[in-house]
Amino acid sequence: MNIVQSIVTNNPCYKAGRKIAVKGLMLHSVGCAQPSAQVFINTFNKASYTAACVHAFIDGNTGTVYQTLPWNHRGWHGGSGKNGSCNNTHIGVEICEPAGIKYAGGATFTVTDRAAALASVRRTYNAAVELFAFLCKLYGLDPATDIISHCEGNKKGIATAHSDPEHLWNGLGTGYTMGSFRRDVKANMAGEKAKIAEYTDIESIAWDLNHRGIVDDKQGLIDAVRTEPNGRLYWLARKTLHYIRQRD
Repeated sequence: MNIVQSIVTNNPCYKAGRKIAVKGLMLHSVGCAQPSAQVFINTFNKASYTAACVHAFIDGNTGTVYQTLPWNHRGWHGGSGKNGSCNNTHIGVEICEPAGIKYAGGATFTVTDRAAALASVRRTYNAAVELFAFLCKLYGLDPATDIISHCEGNKKGIATAHSDPEHLWNGLGTGYTMGSFRRDVKANMAGEKAKIAEYTDIESIAWDLNHRGIVDDKQGLIDAVRTEPNGRLYWLARKTLHYIRQRD
């Protein structure tokens, strides 16, 4: 995990200087098609920006964690509900969302390049698992009870009515849930490596191999696999990528 300190010292939330006793962690997603954490950091790091302030962004292109507030600083990330505010108790982390999605209203969206979007979401998910495992150890938190999403925070009455990040995972059919996230954080804390689901569709396989610089012609690989009669190229590409991802 790579954490880059990018504290938003110009933001009024940072300047307020309020501290919290960290009792939990809240996972968010940004709610727009923007994978670059730096875009959000540039927006947040202004004296005029009073809309929000979170503790970190996870970049959708690289998986890099950009820390934007000290961990024990009171953020403006979840709002409040009938039972109080998560801002008083929780660290808030935003995962950036893929460039290829287009919101159609509310939490529904379409996607132009599903393979690329899935790769971005897997990248942010894995980085979030590592970050939350680190923070759980740092503050003595139990991932089974002390990690929630913004959506879950609303249901608990301590956050505003948002559906992130579950809407992103569900909309892309990733199979990720907050339950799986908490289990993976717990496994990471125990020194276990989270199980890596093997890619089975050639679009995702080709995109990832191309992204890693192993395959130059993504579409060429897809076309070759689809026209090959015996399927050997497909199995070679699939197993090669799975082996590489297990070693990551």
